[in-house]
Amino acid sequence: MVSSSFSGPDKPVALVRSEGGAPVLTPRASFERWTTLVQGRCRPWTQADLAAAHSLLPLRQVLAMRDALERSNIKSSVMSAIPMSGVVDHYDRRKAIRALSRGEVVIFAAGTGNPFFTTDSAACLRGIEVDADLVLKATKVDGVYSADPMIDPDAKKYDHLSYDEVLDKKLEVMDLTAICLCRDHEMPLRVFAMEQQGALLNIVVGGNEGTLVSAG
Repeated sequence: MVSSSFSGPDKPVALVRSEGGAPVLTPRASFERWTTLVQGRCRPWTQADLAAAHSLLPLRQVLAMRDALERSNIKSSVMSAIPMSGVVDHYDRRKAIRALSRGEVVIFAAGTGNPFFTTDSAACLRGIEVDADLVLKATKVDGVYSADPMIDPDAKKYDHLSYDEVLDKKLEVMDLTAICLCRDHEMPLRVFAMEQQGALLNIVVGGNEGTLVSAG
């Protein structure tokens, strides 16, 4: 629901979009813009606008994750590529590295802050920037297959792949930009099943869950 109160075109308005009883405030808008919106005549969104809006969609889950960690007495922080003062910190590579060195959990949000870059590319970029040992991708299946195992029962699972093999075989591990980033910076990547109990812990202690994509 959108609600507002105004008496004329010379008075600015604030829009409040309510979802499930929780109001979501939008920036102030002029009377003319509000009129255009309600009359359905606003210009179509550009691809860059859509990409920026899409990068903000996971923010609720990110804040919920931070809250869950803090309730478990695990110090954590959220760093967003898009500034959101008062909600989360703006991404700063040095601050992120310092927080990680103190044993804190750092959650990166809003992708790279640029349109047309996927969250996979953002994850690889942040991993490279903070000098991580490994980038993890949790999926619905337990690794990388030659075809979709949910469709093709003869699909072959790979325990290990090189970056070039992923590119040459056109395996849908991540988008091209993300794989090339990992290859160029020799950042290993492991793909595993997100719903498999104990999989993440096994990887952290050195286990061989899923598929490893690396240089060798």
